[in-house]
Amino acid sequence: MRNITRIRPPALPHHFRAGALAAAVLLAGCLPEAEDSPAPAPVRGLITVTVGAVDDSILRRYPGVLEPGELNTLSFEVGGRLGRIDLSVGERVEAGRLLAELDSAQFVVAIENRTASVQEVEARLVQLRDDLDRSEQLLARGVATRVQRDEDATEVRESEAQLVQAQKDLAAAEEDLADTRLFAPFDGIINSVDVDSFATVSAGTTIATVYEQSSYEVSFSVNFETVAQLVVGTPALIRLADDPSVALAAVVSELGERADTVSSFPVVVQLTEDHPLIRAGMAVEVSLEFEIEAAEGFLIPISAAIPDVEIPEVSGPVSVTPLEVYVFDPGSSSVRRREVLMGGIRENR
Repeated sequence: MRNITRIRPPALPHHFRAGALAAAVLLAGCLPEAEDSPAPAPVRGLITVTVGAVDDSILRRYPGVLEPGELNTLSFEVGGRLGRIDLSVGERVEAGRLLAELDSAQFVVAIENRTASVQEVEARLVQLRDDLDRSEQLLARGVATRVQRDEDATEVRESEAQLVQAQKDLAAAEEDLADTRLFAPFDGIINSVDVDSFATVSAGTTIATVYEQSSYEVSFSVNFETVAQLVVGTPALIRLADDPSVALAAVVSELGERADTVSSFPVVVQLTEDHPLIRAGMAVEVSLEFEIEAAEGFLIPISAAIPDVEIPEVSGPVSVTPLEVYVFDPGSSSVRRREVLMGGIRENR
């Protein structure tokens, strides 16, 4: 007879048994499902937008460049040799500031010469008037003839006319001397400097151009449908391309009656607000708001439009075109197509 001794394995700790049980559960979860189990229907994601904002206008935007509203050309009314020019483009100048000056030596000499001419004519006129007085006295006593008295009177009148002309010449010379200094006519910004220091210039030569720092405008072109809705004074909004947070009020100041190109009409919008950041030549965006032809409109994202539907063009003051979108039904958790009418675009909606 054989004796068989059964050896009982030692008892496992409690935490080890729990870990083994968890491993068994995980292994069971990894087992493949039975071949006859149906696969669950996939759940598809859906991005929805609640339509509720009512609007009765559309916004159209046009790129442009900020330009001075009025560019003023500064020049001397006399010619001469310039002094030092200490101006730079973009510099702000105050009204009355001296911008440029001509060498005044020749103008001072001209004033001295014409002053001497006036004094000479005045002295001669005094002598001629004395001669006329004596002629009249002698004529009264019968010593001189009337012809002599008349000749003396004529010389006095001629000398008086010469004095008037000499005085005018002196005043003109003094004005020429004053014109040798060029001052800023208003608070503004230097747009260009067109001469070099110590150059010789003639009367009318452009020295610099300056514009008012609070006067800016933007020019752009629009189609016939848009220009037909605009009038001078229509409100607009201008944003800086470099800093869109800067938005300034503006108005339509000019409307072209003739198209620059085919059905492209020029429009000028003038700023009615000032800002320390704005400079001529900055890129901007002009926004114009137009009323929608329909009574009401709802804003939806442009991405909501079904891309495989061709949108026909419909003419009118504001184009109204059919468009198809998907509408979500929360009751059945499904979507369906619906045709709507698009009256315009505001930003990306």
